[in-house]
Amino acid sequence: MAHEALLYEKEAAGFVRCGLCAHRCRIAPGERGLCAVRENRDGSLVSLVYGQVIAENADPIEKKPFFHCLPGSRAFSIATAGCNFRCAFCQNHEISQLPREEGRIGGRDRSAAEIVALALHSGSQSIAYTYTEPTVYFEFALAVAKIAKAEGLKNLLVTNGYMTAAMLDLFAPHLDAANVDLKAFGDDFYHQQCGARLPPVLDNLRRMKELGIWVEVTTLLIPGLNDGERALRGIAEFIGSLGTETPWHISRFHPRYRMLETSPTPADLLHRAVKIGEAAGLKYVYCGNLPGDEGEDTFCARCGFPLIKRCGYTVGMQNLVGSACPHCGTPLEGIF
Repeated sequence: MAHEALLYEKEAAGFVRCGLCAHRCRIAPGERGLCAVRENRDGSLVSLVYGQVIAENADPIEKKPFFHCLPGSRAFSIATAGCNFRCAFCQNHEISQLPREEGRIGGRDRSAAEIVALALHSGSQSIAYTYTEPTVYFEFALAVAKIAKAEGLKNLLVTNGYMTAAMLDLFAPHLDAANVDLKAFGDDFYHQQCGARLPPVLDNLRRMKELGIWVEVTTLLIPGLNDGERALRGIAEFIGSLGTETPWHISRFHPRYRMLETSPTPADLLHRAVKIGEAAGLKYVYCGNLPGDEGEDTFCARCGFPLIKRCGYTVGMQNLVGSACPHCGTPLEGIF
């Protein structure tokens, strides 16, 4: 369903300039932006994915991953097709790259009110905008988020962090938490592997913290590409500059999309990265995609007492008094 876009400017000769993400595409009449889901129609920019939901599920919130936001709860998760990145290692390329590679949108018609009703019916405590890149379906996500907020649901953004400050400022009043992919700590990686740049992601992470959004960071560790000690230390130190309470999820890579020949991340490489994060002073560093590993658990940052036990997406134990350690009383940062 075509829906007039937010955040664009009309230019001479029928061109438009999209202001939704850091690509800031200049789009000729009849053409689409890099995301392939925003089109210039007669000098007006329209979203082609408004209400076209291609995925909807009540997921464990740990799947996003969020470990310090309503642990053990369900997050009603939605996506439309499309993405403003072209990552060769994309874990959801079937839907994220569908408009670009096949020229199709896909999905079923949903209204914002229907999404919220489905979330409430599922017993979810939040709605997560996830799977693909929520920035490219911002107009629909914003409409859902406004209703969700009024109904007492939390709004969660799982994102590559490439939005503009203008988009983030519009979304922030309705947004409770964000998990941002910090894919590497080099502009070359972003350019070669994602078709993007690193600085806008760093700027948006800083801005989210300033806006009071709860932030967790995820890095998919790919052998031979972003696993160097200096790069990992750079990520850890940057996260520490946001606040040492910011959780860092270091996730295991599995061969996908255009990286089928790359081996899965060895467990010892994940554990080395965790130690780098801890050495940088981060309080909460987690292993991801390694079910049963102790690196999935949450410990008190002060006394080391085990607070939350996990196995994959399952929370086995929550040992908290409110949101504090029962042993020493230290609060556990996050949304509880």
